[in-house]
Amino acid sequence: MLSSLMPKVYLKTYGCQMNERDSEQVAQMLVARGYEMTGEASEADVILLNTCSVRDMAEQKALGKMGILGRLQKTRPHTVYGFLGCMAQSRGASLLSDVPHLDLVVGTQKFHRVADHVDEILRRKMAHDTAMDDLRFPIVDTDAEPGSQETIRDHAAASAGAFVSIMQGCNMRCTFCIVPDTRGGERSRSITNITAEVRDLVSRGCREVTLLGQIVNLYGRHEFPKENGRSPFVQLLEAVNDIEGLERLRFTSPHPIGFRDDLIGCFGRLSKLTEHVHLPLQSGSNRILKAMHRGYTAEKFRALVEKLRTQCPSVAITTDIIVGFPGETDEDYAATRALTDEIGFDNAFVFRYSQRKDTPAATMPDQIPEDVKETRNHDLLSVVNRHAQQKLQDHVGRSVEILCTGPSRHNDARLTGRTRGNKIAVFEGPDNLTGKLVQIDIAEAAGFTLYGENPRVEQSRIA
Repeated sequence: MLSSLMPKVYLKTYGCQMNERDSEQVAQMLVARGYEMTGEASEADVILLNTCSVRDMAEQKALGKMGILGRLQKTRPHTVYGFLGCMAQSRGASLLSDVPHLDLVVGTQKFHRVADHVDEILRRKMAHDTAMDDLRFPIVDTDAEPGSQETIRDHAAASAGAFVSIMQGCNMRCTFCIVPDTRGGERSRSITNITAEVRDLVSRGCREVTLLGQIVNLYGRHEFPKENGRSPFVQLLEAVNDIEGLERLRFTSPHPIGFRDDLIGCFGRLSKLTEHVHLPLQSGSNRILKAMHRGYTAEKFRALVEKLRTQCPSVAITTDIIVGFPGETDEDYAATRALTDEIGFDNAFVFRYSQRKDTPAATMPDQIPEDVKETRNHDLLSVVNRHAQQKLQDHVGRSVEILCTGPSRHNDARLTGRTRGNKIAVFEGPDNLTGKLVQIDIAEAAGFTLYGENPRVEQSRIA
């Protein structure tokens, strides 16, 4: 490691929970080598942006941020600048010419190499005269490699909740999606390995885990056999549910085609599995769903929602929807709007279609003008928000279980947590409630937040 004072690292993450977990692992590897994490880029010796490529806007935000951060080079010429993750994977070495001060480009299958690369570049820079005009020693590492899926965790007390990556990659090839190119094919960890990680987290205070995968409910379908009609994913849920001391279990993001009866049945028999399903719809038009290669129809999606609600009447269902997919007519959009209104999601992420290079949809005819996308996006959000607000209002006057995760991000005099249905709640109470199940009475719902009172510690519901 460097012989100078502890170098500082600024790490910013864009995109999904998978990226958040990858960044956490990179940070822990760097800290293990003697680096210190900082939230101030101006004092950093290493600046890393973990990127997303799902939409063009996400890439542009990361590029813009890196451009702004590059100004720090005038006073800190030794600083290492790096892009990690999905955009790094898709754009590769071209980023070096696009961003003159960039030193490091590391793809999605090489996160376990980041610390080595940072060490090497920073050491070379510190060994040279910092008055030189160009101190770049660029490294681009985006070759396909299984890499290390073993999770690195520090040994400090765990937070109340944690993400656990159970697989990488995707084989689905939806026509709008770049993920199979940036993340590679499906690769799953073993149940033994995953449960060992969860037990370790629980031993250090974690009470809730969220299992992560690009299409999480297709876990292990190519590596592990079914048992008694139960898919590998259901076997994993059962194994994690049995871990003593764990209170809650979540997973994201699934695909509708992976919801067979064995998985639906889990919501009625696994006590720790929370009553929340994120179920991407993408479109309510069968014609558009076919063009997207989604593998289901609007009718099948509706039937799946009905099955979930029959199995678990209190289930909260959220979704993803794309508006303005190539060729989407007013009639297609109307079908999406109608199905969204009919189902009444607890919430939804609504996205304007974004062309992604090397995806089939990018070159499809009848690309939709941006103003039409914007109009549909705004209109659909009005439908989503109406239902979301009603779902929140339905909680007012009720007593609900919250897993307290600590001070509220916006007001540290209050505590925050989430319901089993994944709704944010804020309330006043002592700091020692953090990490505990708390019963609160919901007095108000405003925006996308529940406001509670009268907190009392709940004994574990799990026998």
